[in-house]
Amino acid sequence: MAEMPAKSRRSTNKSAVAMARRLRKAGPVRRLIRRVVLAIVIIIIMPVVLLPVYSAVNPPITTVMIAKRIAGASIIKAWRPIEAISPHLVRAVIVAEDARFCAHSGIDWQQVEEVLSDAEDGGPLRGASTITMQTVKNLFLWSGRSWLRKGLEVPLALYADAVLSKRRIMEIYLNIAEWDKGVYGAEAAAQRYFGTSAARLSATQAARMAATLPAPRLRNPARPDRTMGRLAGLHARRAVVAAGPYVACVLN
Repeated sequence: MAEMPAKSRRSTNKSAVAMARRLRKAGPVRRLIRRVVLAIVIIIIMPVVLLPVYSAVNPPITTVMIAKRIAGASIIKAWRPIEAISPHLVRAVIVAEDARFCAHSGIDWQQVEEVLSDAEDGGPLRGASTITMQTVKNLFLWSGRSWLRKGLEVPLALYADAVLSKRRIMEIYLNIAEWDKGVYGAEAAAQRYFGTSAARLSATQAARMAATLPAPRLRNPARPDRTMGRLAGLHARRAVVAAGPYVACVLN
């Protein structure tokens, strides 16, 4: 067999060395791409796996809590079963946050249509988040306004409504919602604001706590200003009416 000429061997060696260098340079990039892809897969798979688990197991922490903790905030929370949370609070939160909670399947399409119609007419852009959407957002996503987050909330909310009961969704929400900076759950909030347990909240206290939810860092249910007082009064009156079908899926 004829021996390869020296010049050809040198050319081949140079090509091999150059390829090896390119592979070494591409190595970190490929590893980064693999890690990003893996992270995306985990983000997608995690809710699919955990939501059915959360039908029986209480979520130990949420992505929102993790993000706040990384930022240096303290976390104060105390889980309570829905039987140990005042029905006044359940009613007030439903009428304040999601009046059609018992009627929709995770997304209030009627509310979405109304919001889009208002926007087309030049009105202010309002949110259309349901309690289910807020629950999955707190569990698996992040805070802040983002169309990407909203896009992820929709399928997650539909899935959560399919695998969890309305009562369980409400129980999870009331235990992971942020009621003050670093204060999560109805029990911790009731203790913080009123020095009582979530089970012993009065109708007035419950209505004030419900009025706090849209802006927990700006509103104080223990010392409501005039605007918040009027809003809480509205929630309290509507909660009386909501003793029927509006809350039947939660309060049997």
